[in-house]
Amino acid sequence: MNSRHKLYTALSGLVLLGASGQLYAESVLRIGLGSDPDMLDPHLARTYYGRFVFAAMCDRLVDVDDKLQVVPGLATDWKYSDDGKTLTMNLRQGVTFQDGEAFNAQAVKFNIERALTLPGSLRKSELSSVASVEATGPFSVTFHLKNPDAALLSQLTDRAGTMLAPQAAAKDNFAAHPVCSGPYRFDSRVQQDRIVLTRYENYWNKQAYHFDKVIFMPIPDASVRLANLRAGDLDLTEGIAASDVKTVEANPKLTLAKVTGLGYMGLTFNIANGKANPNDPFAKDARVREAFSLSLDRDAINQVAFEGQYTPANQPFSPVSPYHVNLPVSPRDVAKAKSLLAAAGVTTPVETTILVANSPQAQQVGQVIQALAGEAGFNVHLQTTEFATLLDRQQRGDFQVSMSGWSGRPDPDGSIYSFIHSKGNLNDGRYGNPQVDDWLQQARGTSDPAKRQALYNQIVAQLQQDMPLAYLYFEPRIFGMSKKISGFKPYPDGLIRLAGMQLAQ
Repeated sequence: MNSRHKLYTALSGLVLLGASGQLYAESVLRIGLGSDPDMLDPHLARTYYGRFVFAAMCDRLVDVDDKLQVVPGLATDWKYSDDGKTLTMNLRQGVTFQDGEAFNAQAVKFNIERALTLPGSLRKSELSSVASVEATGPFSVTFHLKNPDAALLSQLTDRAGTMLAPQAAAKDNFAAHPVCSGPYRFDSRVQQDRIVLTRYENYWNKQAYHFDKVIFMPIPDASVRLANLRAGDLDLTEGIAASDVKTVEANPKLTLAKVTGLGYMGLTFNIANGKANPNDPFAKDARVREAFSLSLDRDAINQVAFEGQYTPANQPFSPVSPYHVNLPVSPRDVAKAKSLLAAAGVTTPVETTILVANSPQAQQVGQVIQALAGEAGFNVHLQTTEFATLLDRQQRGDFQVSMSGWSGRPDPDGSIYSFIHSKGNLNDGRYGNPQVDDWLQQARGTSDPAKRQALYNQIVAQLQQDMPLAYLYFEPRIFGMSKKISGFKPYPDGLIRLAGMQLAQ
């Protein structure tokens, strides 16, 4: 046990003096994360791990239940106009931000406008249908849309709908001192070490939350996270490795929770980013990208790296999504891969550099890819880096191929538009196809499930040819925790919801 974990173990038993003068033990929940989150500003952030912190620290306008249905959050009810171009929300009253500022319609207007205009905001494409936001009453807000947007409500269940304290968010470097309206307020952060949140005493739904303090601890190595869990230095951790599932199940002090997730892992190719090499064969010819995808055996990756617990993928829509496209994953075909390279006039071996996160799991997947692709004529080099750095390089275009995932969203638009649309904020490879853009826009513009499904079928089929992103697998969400924890329920979006959770002393 290292010194920091000894400190946290000591803190978890800290005895405090209550208002009545009686002693009580401070309740501390320690959560392990697979990587350190990036900046703690929901409008600028993009990591899955940051979403765990936001879920504890920040309320959203709406949320989802365990069946991925939209439910009230800071908005108590809502209604679309008949033409689908106006969304009106009634807001919860009596809510304050963690600095004491009142939550109201003006605060919502500020937040949505900030998400749409802040330089570097990654929420712009998620909210691109919003023409303006109007405070139509003290606790009533109206979204005026450029066009009907079936995905908007779902986007507001996540970072696009996260409410920040306007006065704090108007200051520079908000990410270093974030202020929201959630049950736990920001206390402190040590990069690559911990993020500490403490109870917000004036939270509107305080009675549903039972911890005095929540500590998020980034530990990239899943085996080290498990060791900390077994030693009692963590109470709960996400990202239990498939190879460790049986170990957790056999431990009398631990329990496992698993749910099929919405997220995927994939390889993004740098096609037309400003820093892409114009002579790079991946950027020049879709056949090279398709050849790389065909060189991979996704079943083998699943068996070698995940003991068969993951699901091979060829699209962004998980099997739990009602919009999952019924298209078989192409089997490995080395001969076809070689013929595509020959048709593209590429000299082999094709020098290929893949950015890979510094977790042992990601590195193992990278090594399997390296071996498989090598047999088809690709000389693969793996560049390992911390995950937030990987995303920063990917966003800046400083990559050839990058292996990164997405945690998935309940509405299919949230898992594809920002990554594939030519103006998408997360389209790091700068892929562009006007026909795909049009289909994506049409899918946003209709609430008819059959019409949306038909459009997504066409999009996924087109992506098999253009191959801007080679999808690898869908990830289950596997949590390990102390049996002292009660009230935890896994959600397909993979987030930890602290309401109702308790930790026995």
